[in-house]
Amino acid sequence: MTTYQQAVVDGSRIFYREDGPKEGPTILLLHGFPTSSHMFRNLIPALADRYHLVAPDLPGFGFSDAPDRKRFRYSFENLAKVIERFTETIGIDRFAIYVFDYGAPVGLRLALAHPERITAIISQNGNAYEEGLSQGWNPIQKYWKDPIPENRAALREFLKPEATKWQYLYGVENATVVAPEAYELDSALLARGGNDEIQLDLFLDYASNVALYPKFQEYFRTKSVPLLAVWGKNDPFFLPPGAEAFRRDNPNAEVRFYNTGHFALETHNHEIATAIRDFLSRKLNDVDRRKK
Repeated sequence: MTTYQQAVVDGSRIFYREDGPKEGPTILLLHGFPTSSHMFRNLIPALADRYHLVAPDLPGFGFSDAPDRKRFRYSFENLAKVIERFTETIGIDRFAIYVFDYGAPVGLRLALAHPERITAIISQNGNAYEEGLSQGWNPIQKYWKDPIPENRAALREFLKPEATKWQYLYGVENATVVAPEAYELDSALLARGGNDEIQLDLFLDYASNVALYPKFQEYFRTKSVPLLAVWGKNDPFFLPPGAEAFRRDNPNAEVRFYNTGHFALETHNHEIATAIRDFLSRKLNDVDRRKK
């Protein structure tokens, strides 16, 4: 049964979902923009018979605290540090990471800092290559190059309920299978006072992730961590070439595409859960055998 808990990290509450046997292999699930651990609500029970699953809400997202911007700089470096301390606080030291969207640079920064802790990587539309960035990033990239108030204000369009709903439905074959509470919850949490400025800060700082892409790619080459990419091929932000590129640095990476959009779990939860079970059962057993 999934439990809903809080851990205190640096004085702030981090909300998280947890399920599965604690003695089993752990998977740390890291969400992206504009969502929260809610996006894993169906995946967690699909894997919890065998795996220990932990899904935190990043600071400023979901039901975690949103520290004041005057005392907490909203950067991906700081988000990764919070998640690192979160894992230490709840006592998980080795785990696979499931990374999606913003969760990719957070999780991969954690992997760079502590490669010995990462047993496998599952990337669901979690990009680490420039060829994976679509033209949908153009307004944000314009802000990176010229961070003036006008370019910042233009990005508020991404924070509107219509934009969130569009992210969920774009590229989906059958929109009637997408639960409306998913995008409605995201929109409600985005609308909290001050959250718009947090999100705009993170839009600006995303440039720091692109600057780290070469280091992420070197990590894939040198560490050869088992890697599975499960990708909604119609994603308007992260293109299929970003998934295919994993094989360039890790020839053993496994890449699977699904005929859906950005939030692939909304439409292909069963297929992705099955792929993860197959992948981890093979790869984690291989790791155990090599250790022996």
